[in-house]
Amino acid sequence: MNDLHRAVAYLIPAGFGILVILAALVYLRNRGPGRGFYGLLAALQGILVLQAVVGVILLLLGRRPEHWLHFVYGAGFPLFVLVIAHQQARKRPGLEAAMFGIAAFLCAFSSWRAWITGP
Repeated sequence: MNDLHRAVAYLIPAGFGILVILAALVYLRNRGPGRGFYGLLAALQGILVLQAVVGVILLLLGRRPEHWLHFVYGAGFPLFVLVIAHQQARKRPGLEAAMFGIAAFLCAFSSWRAWITGP
């Protein structure tokens, strides 16, 4: 279980980094996000939730991270940011890529910080 949590810890910031780049390309080309963009976003959200569930299981098994900020950076803040991004994207048609690009940047940075605060 710990190995899964550690492996996914590399995948999440990298995936959100890729989403930032895609969002910038979509926005600069003045096109709407396509299926690939939303597919990656959905996959990352699912992986993030899976990572949070595995983290809770590890916590219940007695494996605590070095610092409590690991919980905030790892799941709390990214999930909060994604909820806000979905709300804002619905309110601002045509700016979906920008909203999710900003959210992806914040999620990439936050999940990287979670990785730094350690298991």
